[in-house]
Amino acid sequence: MAIIETKALIKDYEMGKFKVRALAGIDFEICAGEFVAIMGPSGSGKSTLMHIIGCLDSPSSGEYYLDGSLVSSLPKSALAAIRNQKIGFVFQSFNLLPHINILKNVELPLMYAGMSASRRKQRATEVLNSVGLGDRLRHKPSELSGGQRQRVAIARAIVNNPAILLADEPTGNLDSQAGGDIMEILSQLNQAGNTIIVVTHDPLIAARSNRIIRITDGLIDHGNLAV
Repeated sequence: MAIIETKALIKDYEMGKFKVRALAGIDFEICAGEFVAIMGPSGSGKSTLMHIIGCLDSPSSGEYYLDGSLVSSLPKSALAAIRNQKIGFVFQSFNLLPHINILKNVELPLMYAGMSASRRKQRATEVLNSVGLGDRLRHKPSELSGGQRQRVAIARAIVNNPAILLADEPTGNLDSQAGGDIMEILSQLNQAGNTIIVVTHDPLIAARSNRIIRITDGLIDHGNLAV
């Protein structure tokens, strides 16, 4: 069953007097439980596509169905609720709050979801233990290595048990050892049932996925579509 489906997805940006077409008509499906890599050169539209999949942006036209529901025309408030309930995000730059410890960082999505303080602490601790950081709960992000900070970012992304995890160049700021560790965590999450979508330019990272979708000039490059 498709958890993500797009139909004739188009995204235009106004750049002064000019219109730039980032996506030129994207049609694809991603089934629940897949591990998919989205690849393409800089400016190909892959990050724009990820933002729409993640309900961070809306298309100019076309349809986007998430878990069977049409979400492409929903208002921003509804998209925010969907993001909190169904989608977790992992970014290249970690996006952790520097002034609070990693336990509080991971608790944030639970706070937005209205969970009690005691339950938030318990759940965040469980997830940080699962990524090997149970002994660092009171450390701030600046006291951790890059690989450890990305583990925190993954813990924060999965703390709400989202069905979908979106990772945008998740190993881009890491050395090969730390990057391999992060990809192993993503693989384990996929084996546990999560749908994983990774945006990357690295073929070694993409090779860890089950399927590669290549984007060129805002379109899926069917000539280089790997299954």
